[in-house]
Amino acid sequence: MRIARVLSAALLTLGLAVSPAVADSTPSASPSDGGDAPTEAGTSFRTATEFEQGQTATASASTGDYLYWSFPADAGQRPTVRASVKLPEGAESSSTWQIDVYDGLRRRQACQYGAQTRTAAAGAGSVELSCTLRTVRAWSEEWADDPLPGTYYLRLTTTRLATADLGLPVGTEVEVDSKDIGGSAAVDGSLAQPLVPGIAVASRQEDDEDSSAEAVLSSLEPDDGWASGWWSDRWVWTALGAALAALAGIGGYTLTRGSGRPRHVPPPGA
Repeated sequence: MRIARVLSAALLTLGLAVSPAVADSTPSASPSDGGDAPTEAGTSFRTATEFEQGQTATASASTGDYLYWSFPADAGQRPTVRASVKLPEGAESSSTWQIDVYDGLRRRQACQYGAQTRTAAAGAGSVELSCTLRTVRAWSEEWADDPLPGTYYLRLTTTRLATADLGLPVGTEVEVDSKDIGGSAAVDGSLAQPLVPGIAVASRQEDDEDSSAEAVLSSLEPDDGWASGWWSDRWVWTALGAALAALAGIGGYTLTRGSGRPRHVPPPGA
């Protein structure tokens, strides 16, 4: 009974310790104030319009334009990008639309799943696109193209369009949300700096105590700052496993060592 009580108390204590980590690994949405969402889009990587995860960015454009937005994504997140295009009423033929996502090094990132490219029939009112990226890693090999923490770029355009429909007005909406994957995606390492354009220039200027001409091209970051890369709930689960193994060893030893009293040996000839 004493062993059972010890095990129960240990499990309860460790369960309370693990609860916050488990809660962090579930999807959570905390949209920012919709009034701060941008209402325009950039036309290149350098002029990409910034918006935060949870916001819905809108823009009015013309068919044939290249539209660019940027957003921050941190280690352990699995971002999903969604785009909606309100098509012009006077379109005479079908059109194909596509969203592409690039990281801070402008490497195109593959979609795990989602309708990244869709064709809208003539007369269709709108088209919906989506792209779920791979989980952002805190660190990766130089030769790999894994998603890394930093700024991500979203490009929306039409890849096939009749000449007669070129230049017609369209309305666009884009949004990004992420699922927190947690310790299952943790790696042993982290970047010195997130892949934010211009951050190296700003860091050198801070070292020189000259902050009057910072050249950071992207100013947004996650609400709680960039992850350090070393902590994840994997450490909690590792500690839990080690504690359970130790308790199992103690319990097994206690059950198998006997009562500790010497056994009665009958006298010779009995």
